[in-house]
Amino acid sequence: MDKNSDVLTKEQILIATEETLRRYGVAKTSVTDVAKALGVSHGTIYRHFKSKAELLEGATQMWLDEKIIAPLTDICHDSSLNGVKHLKTYIRTLIELKRHYAFEDEELFRMYAKVTEEAADLIHTHIGHITDQLSQIITRTGIKTDNPAQLGSSIFFATTRFHHPAHAHEWRSAVIDEEFSDVWDLIEKGFA
Repeated sequence: MDKNSDVLTKEQILIATEETLRRYGVAKTSVTDVAKALGVSHGTIYRHFKSKAELLEGATQMWLDEKIIAPLTDICHDSSLNGVKHLKTYIRTLIELKRHYAFEDEELFRMYAKVTEEAADLIHTHIGHITDQLSQIITRTGIKTDNPAQLGSSIFFATTRFHHPAHAHEWRSAVIDEEFSDVWDLIEKGFA
């Protein structure tokens, strides 16, 4: 691809980064590999991103927004769902999305897991999106609480084992769904 560096966008670079990560993996991908995929010099990439870490953060942000937050936003605004069922569907969707990408798009999931360990601000923002949406669901569905934001955050962290990348190795367990059901039953009893 012969790109003029003046018209090369961050989005084009991030898309090429995803493709390069899928080909070489997170450990072996370099800024030079991304530049080669775009037909530009690595200096062109550095005009948009200061380092490989910043490039990976940008790719992770795009991946999270498109693959996780966008479908969760659809669930958040789904008017056919209500009450505790809406919350459970939201959390269950979060879990299913993370599992899907952990097993079906392994290199980008590895990138996400790596950045999770290194980019606290990005992950804080990601968690903020999710807990804000949980709070919105709680508020709309009329679940009794003095603090919907705190309850949303508590639900998120109570279910972390089922969606945090550090636990991905546990997700193939034959009893993981049963364990989630047990945790969810406990959470639901807390609403009663």
